[in-house]
Formats: sequence, structure tokens, C-alpha cells
Amino acid sequence: MIIKGKCLSVLVSMTMLTSLQSCSQVVEQADSKPAAVTFSFGEAEDTNGENSSEPQAESTVTTTAETTTTTTTTTTIPVLKGNIYDADGDLLMYSDRDERGKEVRRLNSDYLFPFSNILDEMSEGLDTTLDEQLREKNPTPVNGSENVGQSVQLTFDADKQSAIYNYMENTGINGAVVVLRSDGSLMAEVAYPSYNPEDYRNIKHDEDLAWGTYGNKAFQNAEPGSCFKIMSEVIADKHGITSLWDDGEWYYDGTSIVNWDHDRNFSYPFERSLYSAFINSSNIFFAKAFDQIGKEAVLADLDEIFHFVSEIDCDFGTLHNNIEIYCNDDLRRSAFGQSYVLTCPIYLAALGREAVFGEMVRPFAVKNMVDTNDFGSVTKAGSQSGEVIASIPPECRQNLLDGMAGVGGNLGLYYPEGYSFYAKTGTAETWQGDFLYITGILKNNSDDGTGTYTDYNDYNGSYIVVMQIRNSGYFGFNFASESAAVYQGLINTVLG
Repeated sequence: MIIKGKCLSVLVSMTMLTSLQSCSQVVEQADSKPAAVTFSFGEAEDTNGENSSEPQAESTVTTTAETTTTTTTTTTIPVLKGNIYDADGDLLMYSDRDERGKEVRRLNSDYLFPFSNILDEMSEGLDTTLDEQLREKNPTPVNGSENVGQSVQLTFDADKQSAIYNYMENTGINGAVVVLRSDGSLMAEVAYPSYNPEDYRNIKHDEDLAWGTYGNKAFQNAEPGSCFKIMSEVIADKHGITSLWDDGEWYYDGTSIVNWDHDRNFSYPFERSLYSAFINSSNIFFAKAFDQIGKEAVLADLDEIFHFVSEIDCDFGTLHNNIEIYCNDDLRRSAFGQSYVLTCPIYLAALGREAVFGEMVRPFAVKNMVDTNDFGSVTKAGSQSGEVIASIPPECRQNLLDGMAGVGGNLGLYYPEGYSFYAKTGTAETWQGDFLYITGILKNNSDDGTGTYTDYNDYNGSYIVVMQIRNSGYFGFNFASESAAVYQGLINTVLG
């Protein structure tokens, strides 16, 4: 980046400032899969006709009859952010200059809505999280300038992200979809509805864009409902609770817990197996199991086996799950994902991966750092794939897998030959209404979960697909299992 100074006359006993002309840039974007963005630098004038630059270097000169003192203070010029690409090299985000020469980050118009609440700083997105990496100097000058940062290649598939966003829009889903590959890489992270950042460019910060209507719901915590029973099943199994008496309605301490089918299943009361409790999603079974196991053991198992209590630091941010137990009622209701239990769809994807392969791997979104002049030139490797952070005891894995196969089979979905499908549904009562979840795993039968990939173009592993619907009333759904047809369309979109 080149800075030119204008010379001013020096007057006796007066202090003058040297103003700097700013550097502006022009971004030329190729129609598809650009290798890099070309920058050119020149001068920029503000609306008052004075030169504007960000930042400025200040020079002060003072002259008297007896002595002359010159003091110069120079402000370090920041590195202009590099680009953000998807896994295939599609440009997602780049730097631009506004009319005053200030750096502005812009999204590729081809992926504007699908990625704005994932990347943009107004949604506290990845462009903010990866600021330091994007401002690390590119190894070679970009169009003659040494003040341009290196670029980041994400694990996202921009075309799949767009296809899922369009499917959610056309279907009317208000919520989130997360697609995780079996190595832990995020293939898609979609939140609907989204927004056009250019409509909000003059707003310093808007909570609605960060956490509200247009925020990234895939990264927002909410009650998970019965998807939490993936963990409850393993904990019950670990403590040897394989059958319990189920009344359909359980009254205790002046309150009660009911099963979803308590008013239509005339078999109650009966002794229920752990397998039956899981595939039929019995609240009472798991509430009684947690009541027997006790608070301390439950919390210890949740953290040791599922990394649920401790934070999970990821390259896109930190996953903060929540569970608070103040009384026995909290403990019982936590067993089916209510009370003070909160998590997000990204964590549920990691949990689904662990359920099928036995190990939880750290989710990640940064594949590589690349040369801004040449997308194909990797300057630094991204996050480690397949990094194990939690593990289900081997003796407890098969029972869970059988249960998830049973739930998946009951949904009646279609998928390609050579795959198996495992799932858990969840209907969560929240202060915003009922949220519906399907945590599903489309497992390639030849995938053992140990594969690592240098290129996702020929990926043939498994897909963990989490769907969250926040507007169940729009569809007339009372339970998550009723959204199976909507989930089928999502599976078709992921595989299409």
C-alpha cells in the first residue's frame, strides 16, 4: 500500500499538520471460482474535498527564533483483510473501500443471503472471528502492495449452503440447518431468514442481526427437547438402568411429568425397556433414570462422555452448552432436554456424529490459509480434522446405535443404497413456542469415521444433518416426527 504526503509551508511559531492521501482499492471478481482478487491502490477524496485516509500519519513542525524542534509520530498502517473462500475456491467475502476510503467488507452477491448471518460482522460472524488471520500479511505483495492479508479457505460448500437456504425459504422453515462431515468439518451452516448487509451498512450494531430474527440460529442456544436423550440413553446404560416402570404420567412433589402419548396409549402402566424408552421417547423413563443416578454423577457423565458441561473451543467460536440443576425437578426434566438445558444445532451435529461413530470430534470451519494472489497456494494448514474430544464407553455404543436405527426407521425416509440412517427427534417447549428437531446421520456404510480429506470435491463419507424448525405452527406440526417429509427434502438437497 502506497502513502503520499503533501508538503505544507512552515510558518514561524505555528504548528502545521501534514495530511495524508488514502489508499483506495478496486476489487475485480471473476464470474466463478476466482483464483484471487486483484487490488489496485490510488487516492481517495472525502465529500469536503479534503484527503481522507485510514489510518493517518501525523507530522508536527514547530519553529521559534532560537531553536527548531521537529517531532514525528507515525501510526502503523493496518493490513487490509484478505479474502474468504469456500472449500471449492468460490469467493465469499472480500475488502472494498467506501467513498471516504474506509475499509468495507463485502459479500459476493451470488451468496449474499445464505452467508450474511454466518460471515458478516453485524452478526458477529466468521469475518470477525477470523480477523487476526485475515490481517496476517500475505507472503507475497498483492498488486505491488505489502499491506494485504492472506486469505482463508473455509470447509463450507457455498453451492450446498445456497441450495439449503433456498429450500428453507421455499418450504417456509424458520430455523437452522447444520450439515457436518464425519471428519468434523462444517459443510453447511444455514440460518433462515437472513438479510442484505448493504441495507444495514450505516448501523453500527443491531441485536436483531446478531441474535434476533436474522441472527445465526445454528449457533444460538435453545432447549433441545428429546434430542438430549441421546446422552440420557448412554448415561442410563452406563449405570445399568435397562428397564423401569412407566406409568405414562408420573406425579411427585406436587407436580408431574407426562409422556407425549400418555392420553392415547392405553398400555400404561407397564415395564419399559431402555430400547423402548429411546425409540418411543419416554420422558418418564429417563426422568426416573436421572433421579436414581443423581445430580453429581449425571453432570460428571455429561462432561466426560459428551463434553457437554465444559466449553468447546472451535475455530469459529466457542460452544457454550448450559445445564443448571437447583432441585430434583430440574434434574428429572433435564433428562429430556427441558428445564435449564440449552444447546445449539452445531453441538447437536457433533453429538450425532459421536452417537454413530462412538467419538465426538471438534467441529471446525477453517480448512486452510491461502495466498491471496493464488488460491491454490496453501500458506498454512487450518484446523485439525478428526480431533477427538469425547468418547462413549465401548460397551454402551451398540445399544444407542440400535435405538437411533429404530427412530430413523420409524421416520420412513428414503436414501441411497450403501447408506444407513440413524436419528433422534426432539420437540422442545421454549419461550418462543415449540422448536422441532431432527438430528439425523446418513452414514456411508464404508465410512468408519477415521477418514481425513485434503479435498472435499470427491467426498464420499457420511453426513450428519440437524434440522431445527422454530415455526412449527406454520406447518401445523405438534411433534418433531411429523416433520419427516420436510427433512426428506433436506436430505435430497444435501445429496443432490
